[in-house]
Amino acid sequence: MTGEHTRNPRPIAASAAEPRADGRAPGDALAVLQKFYSAEAAYIAAGGPGRARFDGLAECLDPEVVMYQAPGLPYGGTWRGPSGIEEFMAAMSVAWQSLEFLEQRFVVDGDSVVVLNRGRLRARASGRVLDTSVMQLITVKDGLITEFRPFYWDTAAVAEALRPRGEPGGRR
Repeated sequence: MTGEHTRNPRPIAASAAEPRADGRAPGDALAVLQKFYSAEAAYIAAGGPGRARFDGLAECLDPEVVMYQAPGLPYGGTWRGPSGIEEFMAAMSVAWQSLEFLEQRFVVDGDSVVVLNRGRLRARASGRVLDTSVMQLITVKDGLITEFRPFYWDTAAVAEALRPRGEPGGRR
């Protein structure tokens, strides 16, 4: 592994990263991911489409980007291209009112970055707060994100937090 960085949630010092064989520093990938995560949190907090601009997120994405979300989630499935990621973000904005990153750990190995996100999300419909972790395998090539593969610690807890109060299976 070429570098590991932790964010609590202060910026990562890219200068601490070792250079790669292709001349790019792992900090390049980290800078792209930091920009993406910051834009993602702002997009969700603003309320998504019609209330927030997607430009900051789009600048980080390769034209052929693919995101694979767990099928059991309300926004599960495969999302392709920047327009697909924009649709995914719209679905996330419907589901979540806010997203706060409490801790992020980044492990960089070539074009692959493993990110452990520990975060706090507030569900828009129920108002419930969920503290959870998501591990992501992200590929960054030529300064753009080409693939997301998130692995949720507890998809059932995500579904429960998003279930409106009073619905079968939901807390009262």
